[in-house]
Amino acid sequence: MIYIHVPFCKSFCTYCDFFREIPGEGAFDTYTRMVCQEIKSRCNEMDDSLHTLYFGGGTPSVLPLSNLTKILLALEECGHGGPYTEFTMEVNPEDVVEKGLPYLQSLRMLGCNRISIGIQSLDDDLLRWMNRRHNAERAREAVRLAREAEFLNVSVDLIFGLSNLSDEVWERTIDDTLELKPEHISCYQLTVEGDSVLAHRLEAGEYEEASDEQCARQYNILCHKLHAAGYNHYEISNFAKPGFEAKHNGGYWQRKPYVGLGPSAHSFSGRGRSWNSQEIADYTRTEESLSVEDEIMETLMLSLRTARGADAEFLEANCQPGAIQRLTGEGALVKVGKRYRIPESKFFVSDQIIRELV
Repeated sequence: MIYIHVPFCKSFCTYCDFFREIPGEGAFDTYTRMVCQEIKSRCNEMDDSLHTLYFGGGTPSVLPLSNLTKILLALEECGHGGPYTEFTMEVNPEDVVEKGLPYLQSLRMLGCNRISIGIQSLDDDLLRWMNRRHNAERAREAVRLAREAEFLNVSVDLIFGLSNLSDEVWERTIDDTLELKPEHISCYQLTVEGDSVLAHRLEAGEYEEASDEQCARQYNILCHKLHAAGYNHYEISNFAKPGFEAKHNGGYWQRKPYVGLGPSAHSFSGRGRSWNSQEIADYTRTEESLSVEDEIMETLMLSLRTARGADAEFLEANCQPGAIQRLTGEGALVKVGKRYRIPESKFFVSDQIIRELV
């Protein structure tokens, strides 16, 4: 599993606190040179058990194709090139429409077989509030172009849980998204992050967070509509048509080793974690080892986020029997065969359930 962080954006979304920069002169070439150097220096760390590649951001679709090609060639030269079982590229709808069909066809020729489109909303008022660069029509056009470029695995992102998102608009957004027939839908509840524009608005009294009741209601609307449309709710925030569950992200939830490349990217060796600093020109890496307790906690937290759940023997060996019995009696935990899982009806309060277990 290889993750490559592209930290460039043309503008900053209201809610975003990820490391990102508006690219200046020479920034793309400097970034590409550093990533290619890191690929060569960390070649032996790369694990091909899943053999997936994921470009995330930031906005990877702002990276010129010539720079993307150099990074892919560096991976190939060190023995970790394609074809990948899954090669995902995150894209902004506006970039896709501006660059047009030739850009998407070039991505396909470079081996990309899965595209993740950051739609976030199909309501123009909300998109302006989020400071997104696209509108609803451009989002639809981006999906249409992806189909024309013969992408057979299209994922879209949506956001709910905004205090200024009504249930009516949310339902319409889901219905409009379903008309696009994506193979995969990721839906995230808005959270106010550290140094985001939204955090400053909240502090200044210019924004009020959505209530837990509103968020739970919108999550339930989402679950019911996507279930009726034939999507498998395989992880708390992720839904897929059968067979289109994300392989790369699935590796995270199973604690598979992965190498994160680029500024601010994180890596996992199986026993320890590392992360790169937030500089484009000369980023460094910090490492930490995980204790046995850390590993147990991560395994429980990540596995119980999924519909597959946690191994029963592992959970029973590391959690209080009384807590397991009580949560099972309350219907917050269900034993299916040799695994425990949180039922979909309780996914929204999964964090609370996991805390009670550990």
